[in-house]
Amino acid sequence: MIHGLADCEASQSQSHLIRLTLTIGKSFVYTSLEMNIPWRTIIWQQFGAAIDMLDDALRACPDELWRDRLWEDTSRWPGFSQFWYVVYHALFWLDLYLTGAEEGFAPPAPFTLIEQDDEGPMPERPYTKDELQAYLAYCRQKCQATIEALTDEAAQRRCRFGWGEVSFAELLLYNMRHVQEHASQLSLRLGQKVGSAPDWETKARSSAA
Repeated sequence: MIHGLADCEASQSQSHLIRLTLTIGKSFVYTSLEMNIPWRTIIWQQFGAAIDMLDDALRACPDELWRDRLWEDTSRWPGFSQFWYVVYHALFWLDLYLTGAEEGFAPPAPFTLIEQDDEGPMPERPYTKDELQAYLAYCRQKCQATIEALTDEAAQRRCRFGWGEVSFAELLLYNMRHVQEHASQLSLRLGQKVGSAPDWETKARSSAA
């Protein structure tokens, strides 16, 4: 029987030194293995892939589905579940969560703060595909830059929202899951209505489409 005990130390250079103490019978074997774990790269590769899948669904949407409802929802503004608005919803919160706080946040023009205020002004018109593609490109660049510049202090910063409080590091994962959720909804709708949907992305593309 071999029993193993391990402890880890992390440095700001993201190198993890794992010290293993192996018990073999009554003998003890000490060994060490240095593993370089590029956490920023790992997170970006998967976060970027989620954004790219949202981008693929956005680009694949034909004009006749732009205002198609993904589900029936009478509890909010009737356009809330339309294809174009689901894209905007995903991008708005992607942008806001990368900021880490609702206070002081404002999306770039021509977008509004309706996502923060259910009683606020509705968009006067559906946003165009070009407008949302530009917003997506902006958010993608912001996401990559935010992750690449992430420090231990920034990762531990507490972020508070109506649904709870998390560290900024956990908020990044929460944000990624939210983007992937809506990318999946949009892809499913394309499959149902068009008969095909964008392929799965294994990691972020080397550059935006």
